[in-house]
Amino acid sequence: MKQSSRPPIRILLARPRGFCAGVDRAIAIVREALARNGPPVYVRHEIVHNRHVVEELRRAGAVFVEELEEVPDGALVVFSAHGVPKRVPEEARRRGLRFADATCPLVSKVHREVERHVAAGRTVLLIGHAGHPEVEGTMGQVPPGAVLLVETAAEAEKIEVPDPGRVALATQTTLSVTDTAAIREILRRRFPGIVEPGREDICYATTNRQRAVAVIARRVDLLFVVGAPNSSNSLRLVEVARQSGCARAELIQSPADIDWRCLTGIEAVGLTAGASAPEVLVRGVIDAFRRRYAVTVEEVTTAEENVSFKLPPIPTSTAALRAAE
Repeated sequence: MKQSSRPPIRILLARPRGFCAGVDRAIAIVREALARNGPPVYVRHEIVHNRHVVEELRRAGAVFVEELEEVPDGALVVFSAHGVPKRVPEEARRRGLRFADATCPLVSKVHREVERHVAAGRTVLLIGHAGHPEVEGTMGQVPPGAVLLVETAAEAEKIEVPDPGRVALATQTTLSVTDTAAIREILRRRFPGIVEPGREDICYATTNRQRAVAVIARRVDLLFVVGAPNSSNSLRLVEVARQSGCARAELIQSPADIDWRCLTGIEAVGLTAGASAPEVLVRGVIDAFRRRYAVTVEEVTTAEENVSFKLPPIPTSTAALRAAE
């Protein structure tokens, strides 16, 4: 088929999109651990929520496990970017495992804030999603019951605390700014003395990607978010697109998820990627469009990002030390 016979379509490409500094750092930690120790390097939980990234690291020699009991003695284990409960590094030390902590520094900031509030006698209300590894990691920094999870506005209206005068607020870093704001307003009304973070817990990358989506949402007929179904920040981007006036917004993991029959009559498509989705997947979507349409790409930039995080010390596994002797 000649290019001229293909129907025209515009792709509005959101910028910023894709990997954030925390994800870059987490992936770099696993790669550096593999380079220093050789495979296998064990990773507790998916290092980030993206199948492409996980499979790429698995091919390089990473072994993904859910709990430390799956890690053999003498091995090196990396903790995921989402953070882990305190019991996990404590168990690693008890077993004599070497470990590297890939927790995003912005998540670690929330952990330290929660610890300070609990030490000061406050009950922490954590806005987040039950079962998400970041939430489990944050709640696991302090004794059970010290942090109470708030998922919805309805729960915010009903939640009870031991002392309404000693309450603090924390937030999962990957939530929708709009949804979080509504819950925060309820908690402020119910607990006028609530202590809030000095700076917003929702991370810069989450905020920037949501703002970029909000800007292009009204200019397109359909918006695709490249990301994983278990990626909180990717799911929130879909919600933000819909809330911002996009008639259709869908989460896809690759071009294989696109139902091309449903694009009839579409003139403009928005495209972005969650913070754990690599740019190669975005380019794959654009290439798939180019095989079917005469594509014009317009990159819409709403913020510039220059944040980077240093890598932590990467230990040598006991097994690698023995092999070098």
